[in-house]
Amino acid sequence: MSTPIEPAAPRTYAVRTFGCQMNVHDSERLSGLLEASGYVPADKGADPDVVVLNTCAVRENADNKLYGNLGHLASVKRHKKGMQIAVGGCLAQKDRGTIVEKAPWVDVVFGTHNIGSLPTLLERARHNESAQVEIKEALETFPSALPARRDSAYAGWVSISVGCNNTCTFCIVPSLRGKETDRPPADILEEVRALVAEGVLEVTLLGQNVNAYGAELGDRSAFANLLRACGEIEGLERVRFTSPHPRDFTDDVIAAMAETPNVCHQLHMPLQSGSDVVLKAMRRSYRSERYLGILERVRAAMPDAAITTDIIVGFPGETEDDFQATLDVVAAARFSQAFTFQYSQRPGTPAATMPGQLPKAVVQERYERLIALQEQISWDENKAQVGREVELLVATGEGRKDSGTGRMSGRARDGRLVHFAGDAGVIRPGDVVTTTITYAAPHHLIAEGPIHAHRRTRAGDNVEAGRRPKTSGVGLGMPTVGAPPPAPAPVCG
Repeated sequence: MSTPIEPAAPRTYAVRTFGCQMNVHDSERLSGLLEASGYVPADKGADPDVVVLNTCAVRENADNKLYGNLGHLASVKRHKKGMQIAVGGCLAQKDRGTIVEKAPWVDVVFGTHNIGSLPTLLERARHNESAQVEIKEALETFPSALPARRDSAYAGWVSISVGCNNTCTFCIVPSLRGKETDRPPADILEEVRALVAEGVLEVTLLGQNVNAYGAELGDRSAFANLLRACGEIEGLERVRFTSPHPRDFTDDVIAAMAETPNVCHQLHMPLQSGSDVVLKAMRRSYRSERYLGILERVRAAMPDAAITTDIIVGFPGETEDDFQATLDVVAAARFSQAFTFQYSQRPGTPAATMPGQLPKAVVQERYERLIALQEQISWDENKAQVGREVELLVATGEGRKDSGTGRMSGRARDGRLVHFAGDAGVIRPGDVVTTTITYAAPHHLIAEGPIHAHRRTRAGDNVEAGRRPKTSGVGLGMPTVGAPPPAPAPVCG
Protein backbone atom coordinates (compact mmCIF):
# COMPACT_ATOMS: atom_id res chain seq x y z
CA MET A 1 0.00 0.00 0.00
CA SER A 2 1.50 3.31 -1.07
CA THR A 3 2.12 6.05 1.48
CA PRO A 4 -0.12 9.10 0.93
CA ILE A 5 1.76 12.12 -0.36
CA GLU A 6 1.56 15.01 2.07
CA PRO A 7 0.39 18.23 0.41
CA ALA A 8 3.11 20.82 0.11
CA ALA A 9 3.07 23.45 2.84
CA PRO A 10 1.95 26.86 1.57
CA ARG A 11 4.73 29.29 0.79
CA THR A 12 5.23 32.04 3.35
CA TYR A 13 5.74 35.75 2.72
CA ALA A 14 6.69 39.02 4.39
CA VAL A 15 6.19 42.54 3.03
CA ARG A 16 8.58 45.20 4.31
CA THR A 17 7.48 48.77 3.76
CA PHE A 18 9.50 51.98 3.31
CA GLY A 19 8.07 55.47 2.92
CA CYS A 20 4.71 57.18 3.01
CA GLN A 21 1.09 56.24 3.71
CA MET A 22 0.65 55.40 0.02
CA ASN A 23 3.28 52.70 0.37
CA VAL A 24 1.75 51.41 3.60
CA HIS A 25 -1.60 51.04 1.85
CA ASP A 26 0.01 49.48 -1.23
CA SER A 27 1.63 46.93 1.07
CA GLU A 28 -1.81 45.95 2.37
CA ARG A 29 -2.74 45.25 -1.25
CA LEU A 30 0.44 43.26 -1.86
CA SER A 31 -0.30 41.12 1.20
CA GLY A 32 -3.87 40.61 0.03
CA LEU A 33 -2.70 39.57 -3.45
CA LEU A 34 -0.24 37.05 -2.06
CA GLU A 35 -2.80 35.54 0.31
CA ALA A 36 -5.35 35.31 -2.51
CA SER A 37 -2.68 33.32 -4.39
CA GLY A 38 -2.18 30.85 -1.54
CA TYR A 39 0.71 32.40 0.37
CA VAL A 40 0.53 32.75 4.17
CA PRO A 41 2.23 35.30 6.44
CA ALA A 42 5.56 34.12 7.80
CA ASP A 43 5.82 33.52 11.52
CA LYS A 44 7.68 36.18 13.47
CA GLY A 45 11.41 35.50 13.37
CA ALA A 46 11.16 32.96 10.56
CA ASP A 47 12.78 33.40 7.13
CA PRO A 48 9.94 33.77 4.60
CA ASP A 49 9.83 31.99 1.26
CA VAL A 50 9.07 35.36 -0.37
CA VAL A 51 10.24 38.77 0.83
CA VAL A 52 8.74 41.84 -0.83
CA LEU A 53 10.46 45.20 -0.33
CA ASN A 54 8.02 48.03 -1.07
CA THR A 55 10.39 50.94 -1.61
CA CYS A 56 10.41 54.72 -1.40
CA ALA A 57 12.38 57.10 -3.63
CA VAL A 58 11.67 60.23 -1.58
CA ARG A 59 13.23 59.56 1.82
CA GLU A 60 16.90 60.38 2.29
CA ASN A 61 19.30 57.49 1.60
CA ALA A 62 16.42 55.41 0.20
CA ASP A 63 18.72 53.58 -2.23
CA ASN A 64 21.30 52.86 0.47
CA LYS A 65 18.58 51.44 2.69
CA LEU A 66 17.31 49.23 -0.14
CA TYR A 67 20.69 47.80 -1.08
CA GLY A 68 21.59 47.33 2.55
CA ASN A 69 18.48 45.21 3.02
CA LEU A 70 19.15 43.34 -0.22
CA GLY A 71 22.71 42.60 0.91
CA HIS A 72 21.40 41.04 4.10
CA LEU A 73 18.79 39.03 2.20
CA ALA A 74 21.43 37.67 -0.19
CA SER A 75 23.05 35.68 2.63
CA VAL A 76 19.66 34.47 3.85
CA LYS A 77 18.72 33.34 0.34
CA ARG A 78 21.95 31.35 -0.04
CA HIS A 79 20.87 29.15 2.87
CA LYS A 80 17.14 28.91 2.07
CA LYS A 81 16.28 26.88 -1.00
CA GLY A 82 13.58 28.37 -3.20
CA MET A 83 13.51 31.76 -1.48
CA GLN A 84 12.43 34.67 -3.69
CA ILE A 85 13.02 38.42 -3.31
CA ALA A 86 10.79 41.02 -4.96
CA VAL A 87 11.33 44.78 -5.09
CA GLY A 88 8.48 47.15 -5.84
CA GLY A 89 7.37 50.72 -5.18
CA CYS A 90 8.75 54.10 -6.16
CA LEU A 91 12.46 53.25 -6.19
CA ALA A 92 11.73 50.23 -8.37
CA GLN A 93 9.76 52.45 -10.76
CA LYS A 94 12.68 54.89 -10.87
CA ASP A 95 15.68 52.54 -11.06
CA ARG A 96 14.10 49.73 -13.12
CA GLY A 97 16.77 47.34 -14.38
CA THR A 98 19.49 48.87 -12.24
CA ILE A 99 18.26 46.90 -9.23
CA VAL A 100 18.90 43.53 -10.88
CA GLU A 101 22.30 44.73 -12.11
CA LYS A 102 23.36 45.74 -8.61
CA ALA A 103 21.62 42.84 -6.87
CA PRO A 104 21.38 39.90 -9.30
CA TRP A 105 19.87 37.70 -6.58
CA VAL A 106 16.60 39.69 -6.84
CA ASP A 107 13.88 37.64 -8.56
CA VAL A 108 11.19 40.24 -9.34
CA VAL A 109 11.12 44.01 -9.89
CA PHE A 110 7.75 45.73 -10.37
CA GLY A 111 6.61 49.34 -10.33
CA THR A 112 3.92 51.53 -8.81
CA HIS A 113 1.49 51.00 -11.68
CA ASN A 114 1.34 47.19 -11.70
CA ILE A 115 1.35 45.90 -8.14
CA GLY A 116 -1.35 43.43 -9.23
CA SER A 117 1.27 41.61 -11.32
CA LEU A 118 3.30 40.42 -8.33
CA PRO A 119 1.96 36.84 -7.97
CA THR A 120 2.31 36.19 -11.71
CA LEU A 121 5.84 37.60 -11.80
CA LEU A 122 6.88 35.44 -8.85
CA GLU A 123 5.54 32.33 -10.57
CA ARG A 124 7.19 33.28 -13.86
CA ALA A 125 10.54 33.87 -12.15
CA ARG A 126 10.29 30.48 -10.45
CA HIS A 127 9.38 28.72 -13.70
CA ASN A 128 11.95 30.49 -15.88
CA GLU A 129 14.64 30.56 -13.19
CA SER A 130 15.43 34.15 -14.15
CA ALA A 131 14.68 37.62 -12.85
CA GLN A 132 11.46 39.22 -14.05
CA VAL A 133 11.36 43.00 -14.43
CA GLU A 134 8.04 44.60 -15.33
CA ILE A 135 7.57 48.37 -15.07
CA LYS A 136 4.39 49.88 -16.49
CA GLU A 137 4.26 53.53 -17.54
CA ALA A 138 0.56 53.94 -16.73
CA LEU A 139 -1.77 52.63 -14.05
CA GLU A 140 -2.76 49.06 -14.83
CA THR A 141 -5.44 48.52 -12.18
CA PHE A 142 -6.63 50.99 -9.56
CA PRO A 143 -5.18 49.61 -6.31
CA SER A 144 -8.53 49.47 -4.53
CA ALA A 145 -9.80 46.93 -7.07
CA LEU A 146 -7.20 44.52 -5.67
CA PRO A 147 -7.56 42.37 -2.54
CA ALA A 148 -6.00 43.66 0.67
CA ARG A 149 -4.95 42.27 4.02
CA ARG A 150 -5.65 45.22 6.31
CA ASP A 151 -3.13 46.10 9.01
CA SER A 152 -5.74 47.34 11.47
CA ALA A 153 -9.10 46.10 12.69
CA TYR A 154 -10.25 49.59 13.73
CA ALA A 155 -8.77 52.06 11.20
CA GLY A 156 -8.42 51.79 7.44
CA TRP A 157 -6.86 53.62 4.50
CA VAL A 158 -9.15 54.33 1.55
CA SER A 159 -7.50 55.65 -1.63
CA ILE A 160 -9.59 58.24 -3.45
CA SER A 161 -6.97 59.05 -6.10
CA VAL A 162 -3.48 58.11 -7.19
CA GLY A 163 -0.85 60.24 -8.87
CA CYS A 164 -0.28 63.99 -8.80
CA ASN A 165 -0.60 66.84 -11.30
CA ASN A 166 1.74 69.20 -9.43
CA THR A 167 5.32 69.93 -10.48
CA CYS A 168 7.05 70.77 -7.18
CA THR A 169 10.76 71.06 -7.97
CA PHE A 170 11.84 69.01 -4.93
CA CYS A 171 9.51 66.08 -5.61
CA ILE A 172 9.91 63.09 -7.89
CA VAL A 173 6.55 61.50 -7.03
CA PRO A 174 4.58 62.68 -10.12
CA SER A 175 7.07 61.00 -12.45
CA LEU A 176 6.83 57.77 -10.45
CA ARG A 177 3.12 57.68 -9.63
CA GLY A 178 1.87 59.41 -12.78
CA LYS A 179 -0.87 61.95 -13.38
CA GLU A 180 -3.78 62.10 -10.96
CA THR A 181 -6.44 59.45 -11.48
CA ASP A 182 -9.66 59.80 -9.48
CA ARG A 183 -11.92 56.98 -8.34
CA PRO A 184 -15.68 57.30 -8.82
CA PRO A 185 -17.33 58.48 -5.57
CA ALA A 186 -19.61 55.43 -5.52
CA ASP A 187 -16.61 53.08 -5.46
CA ILE A 188 -15.00 55.00 -2.60
CA LEU A 189 -18.16 54.99 -0.53
CA GLU A 190 -18.70 51.28 -1.24
CA GLU A 191 -15.25 50.51 0.16
CA VAL A 192 -15.87 52.69 3.23
CA ARG A 193 -19.20 50.98 3.92
CA ALA A 194 -17.62 47.56 3.48
CA LEU A 195 -14.93 48.37 6.05
CA VAL A 196 -17.49 49.76 8.50
CA ALA A 197 -19.56 46.60 8.08
CA GLU A 198 -16.59 44.68 9.46
CA GLY A 199 -16.25 46.90 12.53
CA VAL A 200 -13.78 49.53 11.30
CA LEU A 201 -14.46 52.82 13.12
CA GLU A 202 -12.10 55.23 11.36
CA VAL A 203 -11.09 55.75 7.75
CA THR A 204 -8.45 58.02 6.29
CA LEU A 205 -9.10 59.20 2.74
CA LEU A 206 -5.80 59.00 0.94
CA GLY A 207 -4.43 60.85 -2.08
CA GLN A 208 -1.14 62.33 -3.19
CA ASN A 209 -3.02 65.64 -3.35
CA VAL A 210 -6.22 64.55 -1.69
CA ASN A 211 -8.25 67.76 -1.96
CA ALA A 212 -7.59 68.01 -5.71
CA TYR A 213 -9.98 65.07 -5.95
CA GLY A 214 -12.56 65.72 -8.63
CA ALA A 215 -10.21 67.42 -11.12
CA GLU A 216 -10.35 64.43 -13.44
CA LEU A 217 -14.10 64.11 -12.86
CA GLY A 218 -14.68 67.79 -13.72
CA ASP A 219 -16.25 68.49 -10.32
CA ARG A 220 -14.52 71.06 -8.09
CA SER A 221 -16.93 70.27 -5.24
CA ALA A 222 -16.26 66.53 -5.35
CA PHE A 223 -14.02 66.38 -2.27
CA ALA A 224 -16.33 68.42 -0.05
CA ASN A 225 -19.25 66.32 -1.26
CA LEU A 226 -17.32 63.15 -0.50
CA LEU A 227 -16.68 64.28 3.08
CA ARG A 228 -20.39 65.01 3.54
CA ALA A 229 -21.31 61.62 2.05
CA CYS A 230 -19.01 59.89 4.54
CA GLY A 231 -20.97 61.66 7.27
CA GLU A 232 -24.08 59.72 6.23
CA ILE A 233 -22.51 56.29 6.72
CA GLU A 234 -23.91 54.78 9.91
CA GLY A 235 -21.24 53.33 12.18
CA LEU A 236 -18.39 55.39 10.71
CA GLU A 237 -17.16 57.36 13.71
CA ARG A 238 -14.09 59.16 12.39
CA VAL A 239 -13.02 60.46 8.98
CA ARG A 240 -9.56 61.89 8.30
CA PHE A 241 -7.75 62.75 5.08
CA THR A 242 -4.18 63.31 3.92
CA SER A 243 -2.47 65.16 2.38
CA PRO A 244 -4.12 68.31 1.02
CA HIS A 245 -2.44 71.08 -0.97
CA PRO A 246 -3.04 74.74 -0.07
CA ARG A 247 -3.66 75.57 -3.74
CA ASP A 248 -6.78 73.39 -3.84
CA PHE A 249 -8.04 73.96 -0.31
CA THR A 250 -11.40 75.69 -0.66
CA ASP A 251 -13.99 77.09 1.70
CA ASP A 252 -16.50 74.36 0.84
CA VAL A 253 -14.05 71.81 2.29
CA ILE A 254 -13.78 73.84 5.48
CA ALA A 255 -17.59 73.97 5.70
CA ALA A 256 -17.85 70.22 5.11
CA MET A 257 -15.30 69.55 7.86
CA ALA A 258 -17.08 71.82 10.32
CA GLU A 259 -20.60 70.62 9.52
CA THR A 260 -20.04 66.85 9.22
CA PRO A 261 -19.93 65.37 12.73
CA ASN A 262 -17.69 62.38 12.00
CA VAL A 263 -15.04 64.40 10.09
CA CYS A 264 -12.24 65.00 12.57
CA HIS A 265 -11.06 68.53 13.28
CA GLN A 266 -7.54 67.66 12.25
CA LEU A 267 -5.73 69.10 9.26
CA HIS A 268 -2.31 68.26 7.87
CA MET A 269 -1.45 71.21 5.60
CA PRO A 270 2.08 71.14 4.11
CA LEU A 271 3.76 74.56 4.23
CA GLN A 272 7.25 73.60 2.96
CA SER A 273 8.54 77.18 3.35
CA GLY A 274 7.35 80.51 4.72
CA SER A 275 9.33 82.46 2.14
CA ASP A 276 7.43 83.53 -0.98
CA VAL A 277 10.72 83.52 -2.91
CA VAL A 278 11.42 79.91 -1.94
CA LEU A 279 7.81 78.86 -2.54
CA LYS A 280 8.11 80.20 -6.08
CA ALA A 281 11.37 78.30 -6.61
CA MET A 282 9.65 75.19 -5.29
CA ARG A 283 6.76 75.77 -7.73
CA ARG A 284 4.30 75.81 -4.86
CA SER A 285 1.33 77.72 -6.22
CA TYR A 286 0.45 79.70 -3.08
CA ARG A 287 2.19 82.29 -0.95
CA SER A 288 2.49 82.68 2.81
CA GLU A 289 -0.40 85.16 3.10
CA ARG A 290 -2.79 82.78 1.37
CA TYR A 291 -1.56 79.91 3.50
CA LEU A 292 -2.13 81.75 6.78
CA GLY A 293 -5.52 82.89 5.49
CA ILE A 294 -6.59 79.25 5.08
CA LEU A 295 -5.54 78.47 8.64
CA GLU A 296 -7.43 81.51 9.93
CA ARG A 297 -10.64 80.36 8.20
CA VAL A 298 -10.21 76.79 9.43
CA ARG A 299 -9.87 77.98 13.04
CA ALA A 300 -12.80 80.36 12.69
CA ALA A 301 -14.99 77.42 11.68
CA MET A 302 -13.33 74.89 14.03
CA PRO A 303 -11.60 76.57 17.00
CA ASP A 304 -10.48 73.17 18.33
CA ALA A 305 -8.75 72.12 15.09
CA ALA A 306 -5.25 70.67 15.41
CA ILE A 307 -3.14 71.66 12.41
CA THR A 308 0.11 69.93 11.43
CA THR A 309 2.48 70.61 8.57
CA ASP A 310 5.61 69.67 6.58
CA ILE A 311 8.58 72.05 6.29
CA ILE A 312 11.78 71.78 4.26
CA VAL A 313 14.84 73.63 5.57
CA GLY A 314 17.75 74.62 3.35
CA PHE A 315 16.15 74.55 -0.10
CA PRO A 316 18.62 75.71 -2.79
CA GLY A 317 19.03 79.49 -2.69
CA GLU A 318 17.37 79.89 0.73
CA THR A 319 18.82 82.97 2.41
CA GLU A 320 18.79 83.84 6.09
CA ASP A 321 15.91 86.24 5.35
CA ASP A 322 14.02 83.42 3.63
CA PHE A 323 14.53 81.17 6.61
CA GLN A 324 13.40 83.91 8.98
CA ALA A 325 10.21 84.17 6.95
CA THR A 326 9.63 80.47 7.64
CA LEU A 327 10.15 81.03 11.36
CA ASP A 328 7.69 83.93 11.22
CA VAL A 329 5.00 81.81 9.55
CA VAL A 330 5.55 78.97 12.03
CA ALA A 331 5.19 81.41 14.92
CA ALA A 332 1.96 82.77 13.43
CA ALA A 333 0.50 79.39 12.43
CA ARG A 334 0.85 77.75 15.87
CA PHE A 335 1.06 74.21 14.48
CA SER A 336 0.36 71.40 16.93
CA GLN A 337 3.17 69.44 15.26
CA ALA A 338 5.50 69.94 12.30
CA PHE A 339 7.32 67.29 10.29
CA THR A 340 10.58 68.99 9.44
CA PHE A 341 13.14 67.89 6.86
CA GLN A 342 16.59 69.05 5.87
CA TYR A 343 16.71 69.51 2.11
CA SER A 344 18.82 66.92 0.33
CA GLN A 345 19.27 66.43 -3.38
CA ARG A 346 17.03 63.88 -5.04
CA PRO A 347 18.29 62.74 -8.45
CA GLY A 348 15.70 63.37 -11.13
CA THR A 349 14.20 66.47 -9.51
CA PRO A 350 14.73 70.01 -10.88
CA ALA A 351 15.92 71.21 -7.47
CA ALA A 352 18.83 68.77 -7.53
CA THR A 353 20.60 70.83 -10.21
CA MET A 354 19.59 74.30 -9.03
CA PRO A 355 22.35 76.78 -8.10
CA GLY A 356 22.71 77.78 -4.47
CA GLN A 357 22.95 74.33 -2.87
CA LEU A 358 23.61 75.09 0.79
CA PRO A 359 26.39 73.68 2.98
CA LYS A 360 25.29 70.96 5.37
CA ALA A 361 26.40 73.02 8.39
CA VAL A 362 24.14 75.94 7.40
CA VAL A 363 21.14 73.66 6.87
CA GLN A 364 21.76 71.89 10.18
CA GLU A 365 21.97 75.13 12.16
CA ARG A 366 18.73 76.44 10.66
CA TYR A 367 17.04 73.10 11.20
CA GLU A 368 17.92 73.16 14.89
CA ARG A 369 16.49 76.66 15.27
CA LEU A 370 13.25 75.61 13.60
CA ILE A 371 12.99 72.50 15.78
CA ALA A 372 13.51 74.56 18.94
CA LEU A 373 10.76 77.02 17.95
CA GLN A 374 8.27 74.33 16.95
CA GLU A 375 8.99 72.21 20.05
CA GLN A 376 8.04 75.16 22.26
CA ILE A 377 4.91 75.89 20.23
CA SER A 378 3.86 72.21 20.30
CA TRP A 379 4.39 72.11 24.05
CA ASP A 380 2.42 75.32 24.61
CA GLU A 381 -0.42 74.07 22.42
CA ASN A 382 -0.49 70.75 24.27
CA LYS A 383 -0.46 72.48 27.67
CA ALA A 384 -3.69 74.17 26.61
CA GLN A 385 -5.24 70.67 26.42
CA VAL A 386 -4.70 69.95 30.14
CA GLY A 387 -8.07 69.60 31.88
CA ARG A 388 -9.87 68.82 28.62
CA GLU A 389 -12.05 65.72 28.39
CA VAL A 390 -11.15 63.65 25.32
CA GLU A 391 -12.59 60.71 23.48
CA LEU A 392 -9.85 58.24 22.51
CA LEU A 393 -9.83 55.46 19.96
CA VAL A 394 -7.54 53.00 21.72
CA ALA A 395 -4.56 52.08 19.55
CA THR A 396 -1.94 49.39 19.40
CA GLY A 397 1.75 50.11 18.94
CA GLU A 398 1.41 53.87 19.49
CA GLY A 399 2.97 53.94 22.97
CA ARG A 400 6.45 52.44 22.85
CA LYS A 401 6.82 52.69 26.64
CA ASP A 402 3.32 51.50 27.55
CA SER A 403 4.50 48.13 28.85
CA GLY A 404 6.94 49.85 31.20
CA THR A 405 4.57 52.57 32.41
CA GLY A 406 1.45 50.42 32.66
CA ARG A 407 -0.40 52.86 30.41
CA MET A 408 -2.35 52.39 27.22
CA SER A 409 -2.45 54.77 24.25
CA GLY A 410 -5.01 56.20 21.88
CA ARG A 411 -5.73 59.03 19.49
CA ALA A 412 -8.06 61.91 20.28
CA ARG A 413 -10.42 63.08 17.57
CA ASP A 414 -7.98 65.89 16.72
CA GLY A 415 -5.24 63.31 16.13
CA ARG A 416 -3.24 64.01 19.28
CA LEU A 417 -1.55 61.01 20.90
CA VAL A 418 -2.68 60.38 24.48
CA HIS A 419 -1.19 57.88 26.93
CA PHE A 420 -3.76 57.01 29.59
CA ALA A 421 -4.14 54.93 32.72
CA GLY A 422 -6.24 51.96 31.63
CA ASP A 423 -6.70 48.28 32.41
CA ALA A 424 -5.28 46.37 29.43
CA GLY A 425 -7.19 43.31 30.60
CA VAL A 426 -10.50 45.11 30.09
CA ILE A 427 -9.85 47.84 27.51
CA ARG A 428 -8.77 46.63 24.06
CA PRO A 429 -7.28 48.42 21.04
CA GLY A 430 -10.29 49.37 18.94
CA ASP A 431 -12.39 50.28 21.96
CA VAL A 432 -13.37 53.87 22.73
CA VAL A 433 -12.71 55.54 26.08
CA THR A 434 -13.28 59.00 27.54
CA THR A 435 -10.83 60.51 30.01
CA THR A 436 -9.30 63.86 31.02
CA ILE A 437 -5.86 65.20 30.09
CA THR A 438 -3.62 65.75 33.15
CA TYR A 439 -0.16 66.41 31.67
CA ALA A 440 1.33 67.72 28.43
CA ALA A 441 4.62 67.05 26.65
CA PRO A 442 5.61 68.46 23.24
CA HIS A 443 4.68 65.28 21.34
CA HIS A 444 2.06 63.59 23.50
CA LEU A 445 -0.48 64.04 26.26
CA ILE A 446 -1.04 62.00 29.42
CA ALA A 447 -4.31 61.21 31.21
CA GLU A 448 -3.51 59.75 34.65
CA GLY A 449 -7.03 60.07 36.03
CA PRO A 450 -9.96 57.68 35.94
CA ILE A 451 -11.70 56.50 32.78
CA HIS A 452 -15.05 58.30 32.55
CA ALA A 453 -16.53 55.95 29.96
CA HIS A 454 -15.48 52.80 28.12
CA ARG A 455 -17.31 51.49 25.07
CA ARG A 456 -16.48 48.00 23.81
CA THR A 457 -16.64 47.76 20.01
CA ARG A 458 -16.66 45.13 17.30
CA ALA A 459 -13.23 46.40 16.30
CA GLY A 460 -12.03 45.65 19.84
CA ASP A 461 -13.57 42.17 19.60
CA ASN A 462 -11.65 41.56 16.38
CA VAL A 463 -8.37 42.83 17.85
CA GLU A 464 -8.84 40.58 20.89
CA ALA A 465 -9.44 37.58 18.61
CA GLY A 466 -6.49 38.45 16.35
CA ARG A 467 -8.68 39.14 13.33
CA ARG A 468 -8.26 41.84 10.68
CA PRO A 469 -10.40 42.66 7.66
CA LYS A 470 -9.40 41.14 4.35
CA THR A 471 -10.79 43.25 1.52
CA SER A 472 -11.54 41.40 -1.69
CA GLY A 473 -11.55 44.59 -3.73
CA VAL A 474 -14.45 46.92 -4.42
CA GLY A 475 -16.78 45.35 -6.96
CA LEU A 476 -15.24 41.92 -6.36
CA GLY A 477 -16.86 41.11 -3.03
CA MET A 478 -17.24 42.40 0.49
CA PRO A 479 -14.51 42.32 3.13
CA THR A 480 -14.32 39.31 5.40
CA VAL A 481 -12.63 39.07 8.74
CA GLY A 482 -10.48 35.98 8.52
CA ALA A 483 -9.21 33.48 11.07
CA PRO A 484 -6.45 34.69 13.38
CA PRO A 485 -3.34 34.96 11.18
CA PRO A 486 0.19 34.13 12.28
CA ALA A 487 2.11 37.14 13.53
CA PRO A 488 3.50 39.07 10.54
CA ALA A 489 7.20 39.46 9.98
CA PRO A 490 8.81 42.61 11.40
CA VAL A 491 8.37 45.66 9.21
CA CYS A 492 11.43 47.64 8.18
CA GLY A 493 11.12 51.38 7.67
